[in-house]
Amino acid sequence: MSNVTHYLPVLKNPLLLRSPWSRLQKRFLGRPTSFPDYFQNPIFRKEDQAKLIENSELSKLAAVPVRPPAVYETSSVYHDPLVNKVINHVMEMGKKKLARELVEKAFENIKRKQIERYHLASSPEEKAKIILDPKTVLHRAIANSKPLLQLSPIKRGGITYQVPGPITEKRSLFLAIKWLLEATNEKDRTIHFPEQFARELLDAASNTGKVVKRKQDLHRQCEANRAYAHYRWQ
Repeated sequence: MSNVTHYLPVLKNPLLLRSPWSRLQKRFLGRPTSFPDYFQNPIFRKEDQAKLIENSELSKLAAVPVRPPAVYETSSVYHDPLVNKVINHVMEMGKKKLARELVEKAFENIKRKQIERYHLASSPEEKAKIILDPKTVLHRAIANSKPLLQLSPIKRGGITYQVPGPITEKRSLFLAIKWLLEATNEKDRTIHFPEQFARELLDAASNTGKVVKRKQDLHRQCEANRAYAHYRWQ
């Protein structure tokens, strides 16, 4: 305890927070920046917990140390991790409330357009094909926009080749959201963000539009450059 009181005047100095004394602050005040690697992420979704119970894997995790959940992690039925990720991508300069309102207005526009199409449909078969849930539209739009391949620049003999290769799930999801927002921001100034974002999501959900075309163009380039695929292992 004497060591803590000895270093407290130094630790409270804001000019020394980025100095080597910050390590003393973490050591004596007990504020580690991250948990050890053997700590597991919390499984807070009821669907994931149900899968563990069905596979009889829940007993294996009973004695495993778990990290505390984040503020936004909840088991509520209204929480959607993908929607939260899209809101974070829309957010600029930390204005998350504004980003959430824009995404909610886009969902409202999707709901209005789909209900209008539903009432204009003439047959029950056409009505059954119309998706009324905006979150389902978002999930399907991102699934249709996710690329399966990517081009990586690899230099061989002084020449840079665009080498095709598989893409990770995390990178594919990032590119899908990024392309949807870029296509939305290419709109005219007379069209507001929620309206244009709703249009792009509806187009991507029906496997059409700018983003799906961009994904298909990337796949064509990967197919055209497949002769350079062996450079990935050299």
